[in-house]
Amino acid sequence: MTARAARLPAARARRPGVGTVYRWELRKLVVQKRTYIGLGAALLIPLIFIAALLADSGGGPDGVPFGRYVRESGLATPLVSLSFGSIWLMPLITALVAGDIVATEDHHGTLKTILTRSVERWQVFAGKALAALTYALVALVVYVGIGLLVGGLVWGFDPVTSLSGTRVGAGRGLALIGAATLAYFLPLMALTGVGLLLSTVTRNSAAAVVGTLMLSILLQVLGVITALDALHPYLLPRQFNAWEGLLREPIDWAPIVRAAWVSALWGVPAAVAALVVFVRRDVAGG
Repeated sequence: MTARAARLPAARARRPGVGTVYRWELRKLVVQKRTYIGLGAALLIPLIFIAALLADSGGGPDGVPFGRYVRESGLATPLVSLSFGSIWLMPLITALVAGDIVATEDHHGTLKTILTRSVERWQVFAGKALAALTYALVALVVYVGIGLLVGGLVWGFDPVTSLSGTRVGAGRGLALIGAATLAYFLPLMALTGVGLLLSTVTRNSAAAVVGTLMLSILLQVLGVITALDALHPYLLPRQFNAWEGLLREPIDWAPIVRAAWVSALWGVPAAVAALVVFVRRDVAGG
């Protein structure tokens, strides 16, 4: 065996992989302004909601799960916030990074540099996708966490009434809120896939971000058209309500399971299509 041949395995072992790209992308997100715009919104909206409740001596928001209990326990605050956040806030925050993470490289002309490094294209895409998913999850945790913390400080961490009318203690309530957050993340993952596709295809951050948000809003509009009742269970926005099954006695797992496969039905094909377009990208053309 020649010395050159002996060095080849070691050289391959030192080549950057998905983990390296993932860390690169996280470092980029840390220094980008839009990262903090989304996180700032996730932080401020629950605070504004709580401030509005404190300024108004009336009851909680009507027609919203746990709205009537929002002044009885701080555990209800993040649950009410989840209902409001699905309309436009969390889809927008998710789109801010997912729709930008590839297109911004085209805008700055840095994509061809990245694609000519000693890393496979699919690894570059995987690292970017993981970074976008991480951002969406962090924003969601901030959104839920600040509502839970401040709501608990204001109204206490007292037992909360479930959607079945039973009382849920603080310990179990916190565990269910954590599980509800993970269930809520399922459709956000699907929107991340859509954002990655639009970011890769359009090569324009604004078009990808707006397109992802507009798709979410369009699907919500379709969800209120009674003539399309048969289609409603398979619309992505409907899956944002799946977490409510966890707050019933006994737990209703059916909406959680549906949210998992419906979100996959939307997100996986979009992510795969984005990957195909990305790996076939003409480096010379950007």
